[in-house]
Amino acid sequence: MSQQKLADSVAEHRGKSDLRASVAVITLSTSRSRSHSSEPDKSGDVIQSILEKAGHRVPVRKLMPDSRGILRASLGQLIRDKRIQAVITTGGTGLAPADVTIETVQGMLDKELPGFNSLFMFLSYPQVKTASMLSRALAGTVKGKIIFCLPGSPRACKLAMESLILPELGHILMLLRS
Repeated sequence: MSQQKLADSVAEHRGKSDLRASVAVITLSTSRSRSHSSEPDKSGDVIQSILEKAGHRVPVRKLMPDSRGILRASLGQLIRDKRIQAVITTGGTGLAPADVTIETVQGMLDKELPGFNSLFMFLSYPQVKTASMLSRALAGTVKGKIIFCLPGSPRACKLAMESLILPELGHILMLLRS
């Protein structure tokens, strides 16, 4: 297929995929959930704001500790919730022993989108240089729902939302419905 035909095909799919999603946003932070901190959830706020400006809804927001069991149980509930089409997590993606988001979610995925992390690292490089290789962003599907796992940095969340997730979310939802 020629480059132009491929570009036209992608544009056609995107044009047909103006679906709006109900998205759950989960922030993982052991220190903040333990202390019942009144500090704002900046990354969760960034994700919600960007989604809502694009016409999506965020009916569920959760703050929870970095815990495999709690995250797995919460994701299980959200996957069974017919109102939710997508889940976005922020935090728990680092290299510290307590950072378990990627391992927990990866073990639940039916299909992984490995290009998501690759593109995220590529886009992060101009901002954070070699620290971009420490990124452990993840995307994939579980029982017909898309899950994105983002780092805890508000700047990283903004980058992923605007450059990767929003441009494809409707298209992904369309593909999952077919």
